[in-house]
Amino acid sequence: MRTLSGKTIFITGASRGIGRAIALRAAQDGANVVIAAKSSVPNPKLPGTIHSVAAEVEAAGGKALAVRCDIREEDDVYAAVAATVDLFGGIDILVNNASAIWLKSTLETPMKRYDLMQQVNARGTFLCAQACLPHLLKAPDPHILSLAPPLNLDPKWWAPHTAYTLAKMGMSFVTLGLAAEFGPQGVAVNALWPRTVIATDAVNMIPGVRLEMCRKPEIVADAAHAVLVRPSDDFYGHFLIDDDVLFAAGVTDFAQYAMNPFCEHLIPDLFLTDSQLAKKPR
Repeated sequence: MRTLSGKTIFITGASRGIGRAIALRAAQDGANVVIAAKSSVPNPKLPGTIHSVAAEVEAAGGKALAVRCDIREEDDVYAAVAATVDLFGGIDILVNNASAIWLKSTLETPMKRYDLMQQVNARGTFLCAQACLPHLLKAPDPHILSLAPPLNLDPKWWAPHTAYTLAKMGMSFVTLGLAAEFGPQGVAVNALWPRTVIATDAVNMIPGVRLEMCRKPEIVADAAHAVLVRPSDDFYGHFLIDDDVLFAAGVTDFAQYAMNPFCEHLIPDLFLTDSQLAKKPR
C-alpha cells in the first residue's frame, strides 16, 4: 500500500479545519508537513495556530515545519518555500487549502472583502503553485491538490454571491490551467471538493448552518490522502468529490464522518452540478 512516508507536503491554511485534518492524516504516514498559515498566535474566535498544529503533527508521527505565511504576499510564499527546501530538501506535494469566504450579495460586498477573496483564493493558488513548481518538477511523484469545486457556470451559484463564486471558481480555473500545462510533465494537478458542508470553525460562524447536518473535516483529509498516494503520471485535470474518491478506494462506512450519525439529511455543499446534487451522500 502506498503511503506519504518521507514525502514533503506544503499545506496552505493548515492551522485549523480541513487543512489541519489533511496535515494530521499525512503525519500518520510519517510525512514532512509544512503548516503554512497566518495564524501564529491564538485567536479566541478561531482556535488553532501553526505552532499548535505542528505539535500535533509531531505527536502523530510526522515531521513539522510551522511557517507564518500570508499567501497574498509574494515574499512570504517564496520565503516559506525556501525554508521548506532548506529543511526537507524539496517539495513533493502542494495542497492549496487556504481560502476566504463571504456569502453576500453584490450590494453587501465591500471591495475590501472582494479584493481579499481574489487575493487569497485565485491569486494565492496561482502564486503558491508558481513558487512550488520548480521543486515539484524535480520530485519523483509530484502532486498539486486544490480544495476547489467542479467548474460550474450555472447562474444559480452566481446570483447569490457573485464575488465569492468568482473567487472560488478562480481556484478551479487555475487548477484547470495548471493541469493542462504541467500534467503532461508528470505533475498530478487536481481539485477536491466535499459533497456536503464540512463542520469547521469558519463554517460555524455562518448564520443558519447546523453543524449536526455536516460532516467532519476528516472525510476530506482521507479523500485527499487517497488522491495524493496515487502515482502522478497521467492523473491530472480531475475535479473530484470526497465520498466518490473514498468509495472508489474501498470505504463503505461513511457514518464515521458524520457529525451526527443519525442525521438523514446532510447539507450539500455549494457549486455542485444538478447530477451531483441528485446523488445522495454515501
